[in-house]
Amino acid sequence: MSLQIEFEHRSKALVVRLKGELDHHTADVVKTRMEDAIFRKDTKHLILSLKDLSFMDSSGLGVILGRYKQITGKGGRMVVCDISPEVYRLFELSGMFKIITIEDNERSAISSLEVAL
Repeated sequence: MSLQIEFEHRSKALVVRLKGELDHHTADVVKTRMEDAIFRKDTKHLILSLKDLSFMDSSGLGVILGRYKQITGKGGRMVVCDISPEVYRLFELSGMFKIITIEDNERSAISSLEVAL
């Protein structure tokens, strides 16, 4: 299965929706497209919606961690939402929740950034 990426700009936040599998086959494309989208607009915050992400491996974690560093380096915040139980477990085991905020859905993620937007 391949991966689809959807971008939506909201004020100074970029919403990225991933659908499919984020693994070593798709990680470089996701990394490049997310970096481009962050730099193209004046993006300060990142919301990553994983509602339709069916699989992710350590390569995907690397992509997410890299974008986290990119966004926090600009003084922004990253929020992840709509995580499936399988992907949630991977985040939990890797310790990602110690640094990245999680919300139940996009609406909650956007609300959590409202002050910053």
